[in-house]
Amino acid sequence: MSQHPIEALLRPPVELWSTLVAFATAAIAILAPWSLMMPPGVAYGAGTLLLLMGLVRGRQALRVLRYQRNMRRMPTYKVRSNKIPLSRRKLFLGRGFRWSQKHTQRLRDTIRPEVQHYVQPGTLYQWARRKEVAWETVPVLSWLAHLLRVRAWWNPLAPLPAVGGKPALHAVEQEEQDVWMDTGERVGHTLVLGTTRVGKTRLAEILITQDIRRGDVVIVFDPKGDAGLLRRVYAEARRAGRAKDFYMFHLGFPQVSARYNAIGNFSRITEVATRIANQLPSEGNSAAFKEFAWRFVNIIARALVALNRRPDYQQVRRYINDIEPLFMEYARAHLDQHGAEDWKMQVEELENTISERNLPAALRGRNREAIALMRHLQAQDLYDPVLDGLVSAFKYDKTYFDKIVSSVGPLMEKLTTGNIAELISPDYLDENDTRPIFEWMDVIRRKGIVYVGLDALTDTTVASAVGNSMFADLVSVAGHIYKHGVAGESTDTPPTISMHADEFNELIGDEFIPLLNKAGGAGFQVTAYTQTWSDVEARIGNRAKAGQVAGNFNTLIMLRVKELATAEMLTEQLPRVEVFTLMSVSGVDDSSDPGSGVDFKSRNEDRISVSEVPMLTPAELITLPKGQAFALLEGGQLWKIRMPLPTIDSDIPETLTEIANEMERTYITNDHWYRVQEPWWGAAADITEPADELEVSDG
Repeated sequence: MSQHPIEALLRPPVELWSTLVAFATAAIAILAPWSLMMPPGVAYGAGTLLLLMGLVRGRQALRVLRYQRNMRRMPTYKVRSNKIPLSRRKLFLGRGFRWSQKHTQRLRDTIRPEVQHYVQPGTLYQWARRKEVAWETVPVLSWLAHLLRVRAWWNPLAPLPAVGGKPALHAVEQEEQDVWMDTGERVGHTLVLGTTRVGKTRLAEILITQDIRRGDVVIVFDPKGDAGLLRRVYAEARRAGRAKDFYMFHLGFPQVSARYNAIGNFSRITEVATRIANQLPSEGNSAAFKEFAWRFVNIIARALVALNRRPDYQQVRRYINDIEPLFMEYARAHLDQHGAEDWKMQVEELENTISERNLPAALRGRNREAIALMRHLQAQDLYDPVLDGLVSAFKYDKTYFDKIVSSVGPLMEKLTTGNIAELISPDYLDENDTRPIFEWMDVIRRKGIVYVGLDALTDTTVASAVGNSMFADLVSVAGHIYKHGVAGESTDTPPTISMHADEFNELIGDEFIPLLNKAGGAGFQVTAYTQTWSDVEARIGNRAKAGQVAGNFNTLIMLRVKELATAEMLTEQLPRVEVFTLMSVSGVDDSSDPGSGVDFKSRNEDRISVSEVPMLTPAELITLPKGQAFALLEGGQLWKIRMPLPTIDSDIPETLTEIANEMERTYITNDHWYRVQEPWWGAAADITEPADELEVSDG
């Protein structure tokens, strides 16, 4: 059948008749050869040939029947999490087939009016669905309505699975196979698109499960903070024997979450100011205020690091509001190291000579000791870039200073209010707080698993600020790994860091883009999930920049989408193919010659025409059932896949508290960071900044 241009699989299975005749004749030949007037030897040979013919024709009939059955209802596909196939070199995506011209032809055949009774559920099925609703409240017949709803092998009228869509999109191929993607392609990053509740999270679970079992560093960003995904990630970590390497950071559950300092790790000190200032608006007049805010945050960060104190949001907020205490602390430390032995006496003498009336307006009402320290330092022939910045900030009129940094205040207020402040500004010296603290480099060295729940539904601003700070931190870590390796040797093979970013449109920003186009050399492989590409464009605010982001994803997996522009991201990359159309032609001609003996002529013929059509149209992507997708893999190969449905696993934790208690028993953290003499971020710091070279000690 496949050798003909038109397969005609949507037709009556006429092969059943020849199958029945062949089997019946074979039975007669073997059991009663005399009835066919054959010698037994000849009859047995003929019966054997007839049996073979019946088997061949029966197989052809079953192929047609199975094809038509799948058009209405695809068989259920379920796999337990511990049975998901695993390969060190391949990534399992589901079951499916390579899409080709043949499948486009078959799909177009399903829209012909004369074959709809092979594609759509039958009349009896429609009757059952009507009665299922009509009898639901009828006392006598409600039990029958219940039986009609049961999905079981004994119920031929069971409702279709609640996946919607068009089963024919996958039924056009009967020979499924496991679909694998080469892990070497993942460094080119993967984009998963699909509208709400069509299987993105299920696909994420399948991919995360394999990454955990493969031994990768796994980082999961979940802006919603989906508790189900969290429990799944932890259960997979426990199955793989990696529970001790699991970290949970969740803004929605601060009481059981690990802690993380979003601005405490950096390769260059200027990154601290950049991570905070990038959260501020930059349109119009706000751009100037953003630059001022960056400068003053940078002054504070440099001073804190020079004092052997790790920056955090709490300290930045404190000193943005009042920089005087930081200036005095740094000035004393600077004079202890570089000043004269009697500097304290000299400062005290200057303090006694200060008159409030003679002070400039900007210094009135200020601490007299701070003014004396400033004047003493200005009289010394010593230059210190950190001190110079602190002095310039201290000399500003306080009301003017408050105005130019006012844009930072609301952001700092959001990030340092309530229990969340303890998560993102941890107190490293608080022995009573047993919640662990993690850092990205430590996680990567230990090949850890991190789940980050940002609780964006509750507070989008805080979620965005923390997420972008984490991305900026990861970019810094990627740069360090690229230059120095994980163990400090640039010749080290970088670890595989599999990062999964759910609700990608909530996370995308200036900090995320470098992870896509520059972090591949450090072993980062990003899988991003979002509903539509317009969400990303709206978040970035620039169509060209969004196109730049899309160009960094080499692999595209598209589930059901409802936006035409998003569907065209896939269909516009596909070639056009030729399909065949069967056209029936009938005609009648009258004869004009009375002596010819012919009154009229008629003809009936079938013509096959060829037309060029898209291999796939946006309309097909919009009608995909849940859990099914098209994927462009390995250089533009189009695959149709369906993911296994989830099953209920008994070893998934019931609550987040159970996860937290287990983590508390198994955590190994770097809570005593201040006892380390040479932190990783000090080794790779910018040599042009003197403050970066200081060691971290018990300050």
